[in-house]
Amino acid sequence: MNRIRTKVLSIAGFDPSAGAGVLADIKTFETHKVYGLGVVSSLTVQNDKEFLANQWIPIDNLLQQIEVLLKEYKVEFVKIGLIESYDILLQLVEVLKGYNPKVKIVWDPVIKASAGFTFHADQNQEKISKVCSALYMITPNWNEIQFLVPDKDPIEAGKYLSSFCNVYLKGGHNSKNEARDYLFSMDGKVYPFKPKTIVPYPKHGSGCVLSSAITANLAKGYPLLKASLRAKDYVTKFLASNQTLLGNHKG
Repeated sequence: MNRIRTKVLSIAGFDPSAGAGVLADIKTFETHKVYGLGVVSSLTVQNDKEFLANQWIPIDNLLQQIEVLLKEYKVEFVKIGLIESYDILLQLVEVLKGYNPKVKIVWDPVIKASAGFTFHADQNQEKISKVCSALYMITPNWNEIQFLVPDKDPIEAGKYLSSFCNVYLKGGHNSKNEARDYLFSMDGKVYPFKPKTIVPYPKHGSGCVLSSAITANLAKGYPLLKASLRAKDYVTKFLASNQTLLGNHKG
């Protein structure tokens, strides 16, 4: 018997190379056997090596994309990637929770493209705290968490932000312990994830894939720790899938 898949929503940028953003999220969702819905937050001009331009989608258009989906489908898990501002992110969260107050939202705080383009410079701590308090989880990398909390080292920043929401700190930019990730749960526990292997092939969009894999595993009913571990294993396989910057998704 064919099974109806759980619906999971991605709100992220459109990357024509399909390595990052909403297309990478949809690929990840599909591989995890959940049904991916997609809302485009920006139109980028890029490939896996070069980033030329970014055009933000106006908030009214963003809301129309979301509302036409949520009036038809029950969505309990949402992954948000590239977004124009904290204010817009909060508006989106308010709309999402208006449709489903129990919705769990995972935000991957994309600050800078791997090709070098910087999207944000706002380090307003009051807004960052307010955003995190409205979310289930954030998934910054080593550099992004230092941007969000510049007065603390990454580990202390993770502990601090976990007072507002769960935090998965990606270790791809961790120079001391390469590829070691950390999960900071809201109950005060810290789980270090040692890599099973160090994969020497970086991938465009690997951060997007990690956060969408966590979201997909949560949607499948796995608890936070198990969902995070499964997502890390998935990304390790994704990194090792070939020697180019565009990875293959395998179940």
